[in-house]
Amino acid sequence: MKFFFHFGRYLLMLRQMLSKPENGRMYWEETVRQMASIGLGSVGIVAFVAVFMGGVSAVQTVYQLVAPYISLTVVGSIVTNSSILELGPSVTSLVLAGKIGSNIASELGYMRSSEQIDALEIMGVNPVAYLVGPKVLACLTMIPLLVVVSISTAIAGGMVICQLTGLITYDQFIEGARSSFLAYDVFFAMCKAFTFAFFISSVSAYHGYHVQGGALEVGRASTKAVVYCCILILSGDYILAELLL
Repeated sequence: MKFFFHFGRYLLMLRQMLSKPENGRMYWEETVRQMASIGLGSVGIVAFVAVFMGGVSAVQTVYQLVAPYISLTVVGSIVTNSSILELGPSVTSLVLAGKIGSNIASELGYMRSSEQIDALEIMGVNPVAYLVGPKVLACLTMIPLLVVVSISTAIAGGMVICQLTGLITYDQFIEGARSSFLAYDVFFAMCKAFTFAFFISSVSAYHGYHVQGGALEVGRASTKAVVYCCILILSGDYILAELLL
């Protein structure tokens, strides 16, 4: 019963989020601020994680190529495909769930506990549309872009590591990457990115918006938001793979 209660309240929150804004300019400014915070504030950690994902993937692939009749160009193929299909969208989304999800939940939780959300209601502003809507829109815009950065950086990181360590040359890596590249893989990665972005933003906002209590409850809501986002990302990863691949 508790699941249906929370799921119903979650759907009601989404419906309120889609209501017509009272002041379009005010909502737009909040959306731009959230886009800058979510996007620019996460580029560093995304690029850092992606470089090492690509490098480790390349090194481990070469380590397992023990058969002499297998061309080393397959390293570029495996690193590229794994970065596009899984490492880029899924691992990056899990990292962002911890960073962005906890930030959204704690921000809204603090506003709820300090009665700032109640003040918005008194002023005649729809707090769900003003506080949750821009965050969801910003995540749907910036997280797919961060996934693109992650994929590109992971492939570049794998290629550079291969060259620096003498595993394979640039030409061999690029030949393998080109031989197995499919445009549909990029489409699949973007479907996952948009889906995971919606999970991260809406679920984190739900837990933060409905906080009841003080600082301790805000911390618990932030933890719950990250845990549920990770569960949804991993579950959605499998379901999308079954449906689209």
